[in-house]
Amino acid sequence: MTNTQVTLFQIDNYGPWTVTPEPRREADLQTLQSRLYADISQFVGNRDGYVFFTRFDNMVAVTNGCSFEDHELLQESVGNRYPVTLSLGVATGTNPVQALADATTRIQDAGSAQDKDRRECLEGRVIDDVHRTDEDVQIAHFDVVNATGQYTDELNAFDTFIEIEQGYAELMRHMRYAHNSLSFFVGGDNIIVVCPDLEEADYEEAITHVEEAVDVELQVGVGRGKSAHDAGFAAKHALETCRADGTRVELEW
Repeated sequence: MTNTQVTLFQIDNYGPWTVTPEPRREADLQTLQSRLYADISQFVGNRDGYVFFTRFDNMVAVTNGCSFEDHELLQESVGNRYPVTLSLGVATGTNPVQALADATTRIQDAGSAQDKDRRECLEGRVIDDVHRTDEDVQIAHFDVVNATGQYTDELNAFDTFIEIEQGYAELMRHMRYAHNSLSFFVGGDNIIVVCPDLEEADYEEAITHVEEAVDVELQVGVGRGKSAHDAGFAAKHALETCRADGTRVELEW
C-alpha cells in the first residue's frame, strides 16, 4: 500500500510583492521563480524527493525521506538567500490527492497566500523512518509515442507544444478524477504521475482515454519504491522497455 508524503511550497505574499513599490520587471520575476525552483528541486532531490514547479509560486513535492528538520533547513536557506519566504504544508496518505489537499489546508489555516502577516509557517507531519516501506511511492512516467517523428520533426515548435500540452492536460484531469493521482509535466513530452495503488488495467484505461479524447498516443512505465527517486528510476527503466518492445504499459515489479 502506498504512503505518499507530499509537501506544498507556497511563496508568502508573493502577488503583492511583485507590484510593490511598483510592478517588477517580468524577466526578473521569471528568473527568480526558476532559480527558486531549481534550488528547492536540488535540495529535495539530494534527499531522494521530487519537486514539481506547477505554478512556480506554489510548488508540489513528494518528500518521502525528508524529515521535519530538512523542511526547516530548506525554509531557512531560502529566507537567507531570496527576497521572498516560503510557507510549507506537509501531509501523508495512501491517496496522494488527499495528502496534497491536507497539506494545502494546513497552509490555508495559517493564513491567506496574500496575508502580509503569514510568514514561513511550517505545518504538518512526516513519515517516521521506522514506518517507511519499499512500496510507499508509486510513480508512473508517461511520454508520447514517437513524439519526435509525429510532432517535433513535422510541425512548428508552437504547434508541437500545443499537441503535447493537450495530451498532458487530458491525462492530468483524467488521472486526478478517475484515479486519485497527481500528474506533472516535466519537459519535452514527459509527464510524471504520483499514484496510489494502481494496476496495469488502470494505466491501459488512462492511455485509451487520452487517445480517444485528444488523439495523443501515450506509453507509460511504472515503478514503486521507498522514495520518489527509487520509484521514479524504476519507472524510467520500465518506460525504456516500452520504447524497446513497442508495448504501452510496463510495470517494474
